Amino acid sequence: MSNPYIPISTVRFGPEVESKVLDVLRSGVIAQGPVVKELEDEFARMTGVKHVVAVNNGTTALIAAVNALQLQPGDEVITSPFTFVATLNAIIAAGATARFADIAYTDFNCDPQAMAATVTPRTKVLLPVHLYGQCADMGAIAKLAADRQLDVIEDAAQAHLARVGDRAAGTWGIGCFSLYATKNITSAEGGLISTNDDAIADRLRVLRNQGMRERYQYEMAGNNYRLTDLQAAVCVPQLRAYEDNVEKRQGNAAALSGALSQVPGITTPATIPGRHHVWHQYTILIDDGARLSRDKLIGELSAAGIGCGIYYPKLVFDYDCYRGNPHVVTGSFPVASDVVRRCVSLPVHQHLTNSDLDRIVSTVADLMG
Repeated sequence: MSNPYIPISTVRFGPEVESKVLDVLRSGVIAQGPVVKELEDEFARMTGVKHVVAVNNGTTALIAAVNALQLQPGDEVITSPFTFVATLNAIIAAGATARFADIAYTDFNCDPQAMAATVTPRTKVLLPVHLYGQCADMGAIAKLAADRQLDVIEDAAQAHLARVGDRAAGTWGIGCFSLYATKNITSAEGGLISTNDDAIADRLRVLRNQGMRERYQYEMAGNNYRLTDLQAAVCVPQLRAYEDNVEKRQGNAAALSGALSQVPGITTPATIPGRHHVWHQYTILIDDGARLSRDKLIGELSAAGIGCGIYYPKLVFDYDCYRGNPHVVTGSFPVASDVVRRCVSLPVHQHLTNSDLDRIVSTVADLMG
């Protein structure tokens, strides 16, 4: 009898979610309503911000955040070359120009020194990506932003309640979170935007509602970015269990690293001192000269029934659709270019059993040892 498949992510809902969704169905209020407000208020409380604005997905959150800053044509946003394409698409969709700063091996996030070297007279926004569930070096990035009088947007799609010290992701500027199906908190599709700026929050709420403050009172060109109460009802009960789930992910990551750090050819991920990693992904690097290449390891793991993935296989702009785009300014990014050919993510989610962890470790060790 073959071993059961271990997915890289899995979605399971308990009776609390079912009950909350059923309450919304029975209420007859299924579009944006009181449960969206409940989600916004609770996530704001947990994050430590004044305002949270719920929207229909994480990409929308980024687009709305850039639009809320009212950038002009030619204004530049500096972000990571090692990220999901939504980060870049949002900058382009808002009419801005994307520049990129190389990442650090230590946390896979933008290197603040590289960001500083990328700033031009047209730079208006720094947009660090908190990849895999660990915040970027926000102390240094926030100082750079203050020194150069730049705005900050945090792509925290994978980093719900990750922290640097006692400050959560999304508190240094405008924070953008995803509620996609595989995220640590999910509504299948959805997004959250955090801010301490009253004017930005007000603009975001009008933007998401077709530019209306009141019905048929249009103040700006907006869109329908609204989240529904049905989606919010899926999320709200998850918030109560979130810290427990993160602790399980942290324990799983520690178990994986404790064993895999002894396996030749593998570099395990690290939590930077002073940061609270929420482990959306557990990503190792396959060293040059290892027994198996990254792609061969993935093939063998898949054959053994262990889910894994490459996040991400190319630099974010390294696709034909972006070549020659005047809003995409490329360059040389040696660290990110090295990481895209060596990275592979293994299961770390809270539903793993000890047996699952043992099997992941033993399979990787047998293949690479």
